[in-house]
Amino acid sequence: MKLIVGLGNPGKQYDKTRHNIGFEVMDALAESLHISLDQAKFKGIYGKAMIDGEKVFLLKPLTYMNLSGESIGAMMDYFQIDIDDLLVIYDDMDLPVGKIRLRQKGSAGGHNGIKSTIAHLGTQEFNRIRVGINRPSNGMSITDYVLGRFTKEEQEQVQEAVEQSVAACREWIKKPFLQVMNTYN
Repeated sequence: MKLIVGLGNPGKQYDKTRHNIGFEVMDALAESLHISLDQAKFKGIYGKAMIDGEKVFLLKPLTYMNLSGESIGAMMDYFQIDIDDLLVIYDDMDLPVGKIRLRQKGSAGGHNGIKSTIAHLGTQEFNRIRVGINRPSNGMSITDYVLGRFTKEEQEQVQEAVEQSVAACREWIKKPFLQVMNTYN
């Protein structure tokens, strides 16, 4: 059993913002796996399917970013999903736009969605895909930056990062995460 989670904020006003790249990956992954995210429970929306003999859940927490761990923890507890079978996808300001980085553990690095996830799971040791959004320039506040949209110039890089993230997720369904890390890092 695998659980793949994309972090973001619910609501149309947050669509396509930097902070919602996890939701973008989740939507693209759901489409590529033919999974409908149409079940509302665990303070989120999710879908599931059997893929190559593996039960796979996709989750988009609807708690707002800062409380993402509530949704993830509730779903993991209900289905008794092992921490090794969790993969969380989220935006990272420490990576350039369009770059992805896979990790098996680490701190929150200032990301409130990951802080919440660590708090609710009681561990920093879970698989993740960090999708680069870069840092703000020109004195823009971090909040305005992450809740802003990608520029036209960034769109191609963002699309490539989403496609790479989807491919990494699909590969993880069949292979150990360390092997997938070696391919994509």
